Amino acid sequence: MAEVANADGSSGTGSPTPTRRRKRVYTQLWFWVIIGIVGGALVGWLAPDIGKSTKWLADGFIQMIKVIVAPVIFCTVVVGIASIGNLARAGGLAVRALGYFLAATAVALTIGLLAANIFAPGAGFTGTPSAADLARAQQDIDTGSASGQEGLVGFLLDDVLPTSFFGPFVDNEILRVLVLAVLTACAVSAMTPALRERVVGSIDTFAKVIFGIIKLIMWAAPIAAFGGMAYTVAAFGASSLTNLLQLMAVFWGTCLFFVVVVLGGVSALAGFNVFKVVRLVKDELLIILGTSSSESVLPRLLTKLEAAGASKQTVGMVIPTGYSFNLDGTCIYLTLGALFIAQAGGETLPIGLQIGLALLMVLTSKGAAGVTGAGLVTLSASLQAFGGEFFTPEAIAIGIAVIIGIDRVMSEGRALTNCIGNVVATLAIARWNGELDRERLAAVLDDPTLVDTAMEAEHGSGLDAPASSDKATTDSDNRTTVGAGS
Repeated sequence: MAEVANADGSSGTGSPTPTRRRKRVYTQLWFWVIIGIVGGALVGWLAPDIGKSTKWLADGFIQMIKVIVAPVIFCTVVVGIASIGNLARAGGLAVRALGYFLAATAVALTIGLLAANIFAPGAGFTGTPSAADLARAQQDIDTGSASGQEGLVGFLLDDVLPTSFFGPFVDNEILRVLVLAVLTACAVSAMTPALRERVVGSIDTFAKVIFGIIKLIMWAAPIAAFGGMAYTVAAFGASSLTNLLQLMAVFWGTCLFFVVVVLGGVSALAGFNVFKVVRLVKDELLIILGTSSSESVLPRLLTKLEAAGASKQTVGMVIPTGYSFNLDGTCIYLTLGALFIAQAGGETLPIGLQIGLALLMVLTSKGAAGVTGAGLVTLSASLQAFGGEFFTPEAIAIGIAVIIGIDRVMSEGRALTNCIGNVVATLAIARWNGELDRERLAAVLDDPTLVDTAMEAEHGSGLDAPASSDKATTDSDNRTTVGAGS
């Protein structure tokens, strides 16, 4: 008879389970990321010339992460959907997820509008962008207007529907990769059970190879955090941000309000505490803080949330699609940034036009996956699509040029909020869809170290191998998850 672990850590047979050995702090990845952030801030402050030359460390890390994001999303979506073996069940999960994403997007855009109207961060702005910032702004505008058509048709043709099978992987076009993954998953689901299991097993094996690559790349996370923070402090120190501190404060405050109130409310309805969820993913949030990109932690979130009790199917579908369709921080940034530009130009946007702008951004916000700077390009594209006397090409160029100076700081807020939003969405949807082991989640939220062994096996989250006692305890813990969402 198999043993079943009790909540107190003892086995069902009465024999004590080996005690988990708590690993030393300096063996943890998050510790070295903090060291990198603090060290980078000091270098950027004390030696700004050196700090400005370290940006490539963060850029190189993000570039390497982007290489494996598309394959990870493809594999996890295919395995997540095809392993269900029932397209109707998979479709029901997808409908619930997309419904949640649409509601969260509308709420985030509305909160951004309210914050901009209440605090008016752009009112009375007198700053003048530099020639370099104007040039960069024009580049972003050109990027945002590169598509051939506007509106829904342009969005479908230019951002959603693939032009080739391998092209989206080469260009890291997440929405198109998702379309290919869903089509592939549907085709695999239609196979006979024996053949489907072999195909899913092969794709899952390939995914493990990709995770092995990620494990190697993640060793560079502290170095990337050092380079990113050194550059941020050196290039955008407090003295150069004085005129835009109010916008940053309003944006970060709005994101905090969204996490605590909105995501806190969703978490409470789903039966868990949002603050404990934030503690669970603190390692990933620190990596995002250092690299300013939520893409850098996507593979880690897949492993951690599954180990926390969410079913493989739910995690494999919600997290990858959430990276394109559930960008809460980006939505807050879009409406807040748009009204800031209008206010900085001395304009007052009527409430009817504000609502129209928000409705447009429901569409344009999709596909702005968590890459540094994507929010700025999306904002430019949204304002061009909206047009009108309030957002002329000249006003957009000047407004984007003004925001460019602090976009790096705001990008971190966007990425952090996006990450927390997708974690809460995954757990909530799993709970409402009957795909969550609630007892396992409660135990993990009370003691996040319960997922350490799973994280180390897939991503090398620590600097030393887990002790045998750690493995024994985790193996025993994992027995409680059997049957959850299967």
